[in-house]
Amino acid sequence: MSASDASPANARTDGPASPSTGATLEDLVARFGGTCGGDLGRRVSGFASLERAAADQLAFVTAARYRGAVATSAASAVLVTARDAALLRDQVERLWICGDPYLMFARIAQHFETMARPARSPGIAPSAVVATGASIAASAIVSAHATVADDVRIAAGVRIGEGASIGRGCVIGEGTLIHPRATIYPGCAIGARCIVHAGAVIGADGFGFAKDGPHWIKIPQIGGVVIGDDVEIGANTTIDRGALDDTTIGNGVKLDNQIQIGHNVRVGDDTIMAAFVGIAGSAVIGARCQIGGAARIMGHVTIVDDTVVSTQTFVSRSITKAGQYTGYYPMAEHAAFEKSAAVLRRLDGLRDRVRRLETGASSEPPDAATNDGREPERPA
Repeated sequence: MSASDASPANARTDGPASPSTGATLEDLVARFGGTCGGDLGRRVSGFASLERAAADQLAFVTAARYRGAVATSAASAVLVTARDAALLRDQVERLWICGDPYLMFARIAQHFETMARPARSPGIAPSAVVATGASIAASAIVSAHATVADDVRIAAGVRIGEGASIGRGCVIGEGTLIHPRATIYPGCAIGARCIVHAGAVIGADGFGFAKDGPHWIKIPQIGGVVIGDDVEIGANTTIDRGALDDTTIGNGVKLDNQIQIGHNVRVGDDTIMAAFVGIAGSAVIGARCQIGGAARIMGHVTIVDDTVVSTQTFVSRSITKAGQYTGYYPMAEHAAFEKSAAVLRRLDGLRDRVRRLETGASSEPPDAATNDGREPERPA
């Protein structure tokens, strides 16, 4: 990298924020709500666990097993629910009472991160390659060695990281952050305030081939990818472009690292997916769904709004009723799967009992217990 590329306009966009100068508890309570019995004039600079927090840090309690650590924590204030506060009366001067400590933690942590973010001058790095037909807002940042093709529109406050590639005709919405080495193929649209992490690929060809005897003939993928506002896309996640129509990702969707979304998939607003999820082409995922890690979803199926798919579950057919679903072959409603799993754990003992009944044994041997340690039940 040349000396000119080391200017403030080309500072790293992918590293951790520098330490914040902090804020007073009084300012934070006024901004985020709740009630705090601590020293409201004390300045705090961030969060840590109860065990490791320093006197200028906050902590939080989200489960009963952590209550005991409050008394020995050095944190200046601890976020708790009113119920936990009632059980921690001897620590009342250090408690910050709120409705949902984990949610409050997320909001305050975002505030600290914004305060700590180093100031960067807008502009285009000398080593960036920007086509003359691209439209880039004056407040945007295009970092070293990034490439921006013709007919791209980059809105105000966008940050394009080092080595990122933005293909022809793409649209990047206001305030979006494209981390280093992310690749946006031509003809894709990304909304406002999105985060695309390093190595993500948006708009690669979908997996479309027609069989011609022993050979495969590629079907051109002429659709695009349309991503809504406030979406986060994890590192090395891939979203394929549509074969004919666009692949669409709704507002507020959160995708973990290393997820594969096939062509023409539609994902509804505020759905969240953990790592290694794979979704085959033309599946339709509803709004506010939660998809566990390594779940697999077949192509052309539909999953209704507010569905929870457990980790490693294989969805081979459409889900038309909201609920939690778990399993492999076959998938079932979560409660039904748990009952089946309980039967499987006792299968050895049940098999032995059936054998004894078939052979006409008059009594069971004294060690005829199931593998979970309980005496076998009498047959129905």
